[in-house]
Amino acid sequence: MLRTTSGKPVEVIDPGLPNSNAGPDFFNAKLKIDGMLWVGNVEIHTKTSDWYRHGHDKDAAYDNVILHVAEVIDVDVCRTNGEMIPQMELSCPETIRRHYDELHRMDFSPPCYSILPSLSKLMIHSWLSALQMERLEQKRALIARRLDKCANNWEDVFFITLARNFGFGLNGDAFELWASSLQLRAVDKHRDNLLQVEAFFFGQAGLLQGEDSLYDLYYQNLKKEYEYLRCKFELPLPMNKAVWRFLRLRPDSFPHIRLAQLAYLYNVRESLFSQVMDAESLLEVRKLLAGTTSSYWETHFTFSRESPRREKKIGEKALNLIVINTVIPFLYTYGLHKANDFLCERATRFLEELKAEDNYVIRQWSGAGISVHTAADSQALLQLQKEYCDKKDCLRCRFGYEYLKQK
Repeated sequence: MLRTTSGKPVEVIDPGLPNSNAGPDFFNAKLKIDGMLWVGNVEIHTKTSDWYRHGHDKDAAYDNVILHVAEVIDVDVCRTNGEMIPQMELSCPETIRRHYDELHRMDFSPPCYSILPSLSKLMIHSWLSALQMERLEQKRALIARRLDKCANNWEDVFFITLARNFGFGLNGDAFELWASSLQLRAVDKHRDNLLQVEAFFFGQAGLLQGEDSLYDLYYQNLKKEYEYLRCKFELPLPMNKAVWRFLRLRPDSFPHIRLAQLAYLYNVRESLFSQVMDAESLLEVRKLLAGTTSSYWETHFTFSRESPRREKKIGEKALNLIVINTVIPFLYTYGLHKANDFLCERATRFLEELKAEDNYVIRQWSGAGISVHTAADSQALLQLQKEYCDKKDCLRCRFGYEYLKQK
């Protein structure tokens, strides 16, 4: 049983919320000390004398501390009014300290690979399920922030999120900046004309600046249309084309091709967000998002430079990533907004139906003994890598916990 330095029993009912900002380490903890319920904050130090070294005895923000925990008790501590605070000595076993140091020094990823084969399937499944929901919640929060900026226009935010994910990581920020700068109500007035939609898209992306394609008739027509539309709708200045990245990109992923595919989708799919929300199967969603380009791009990857003729359809792998990163988060977010459990369930069902993503992170975890079959598995592992492994936050990871408690 836990006890204070004066011998009173301590029962932890709720450890409270960890605080990463200024103030006590844990907020709103619930403890029973000698049978009496206390609700307040908890502060943790290596030595109790750190209380004075950090100036907490003169800081009213620490007056609500109900328990001070330290590995070494070398002095009594008090609040700003001189009232003594209960203390508890809690040392870290040497084996846990050694294992924690091993996790932080390990240059192999994942650092806890040695214990993964011994973990039960139930334990792994429960942790991956929690990580999957944690990742969905993060994406929901991102959508909520975009909704605040767009006056709760779901169609606009869906387009911005879709555009960002057409950047597939490398150009994601540039695509989001571009989509946010578009006046979509103006584009709506010309969406039945693919050339004019392309003029809006390429013009605002800054890709119609300069005279580098002087003898390309398609380029000149786009530029002429864009100048007309820019004057008609008083469009903001286009982006600087230097923001677009091409290095280490396959030609099929060049910004020009992705913009042309988006223009085609916008031209042929009216109320795309509503249609996607109504689609009940992955097959329906794929049909809605399956796009190509205008004929010019069948023989080009950029302006003026011709290439062998080939239809530039959105590939299956790219389509799956768009479903994972755009459609599923919107189904979940919109389902919560409408209190529609069917949409939320559809989001998780789609994750279970999609194949797992194939990238370096997923291959590492698979090689370490974690079974990865569906997109739900791969999304959970990406969340684990990004929010726990990369940040060395092993103490909050269930795999890390299992590693620490081994003999």
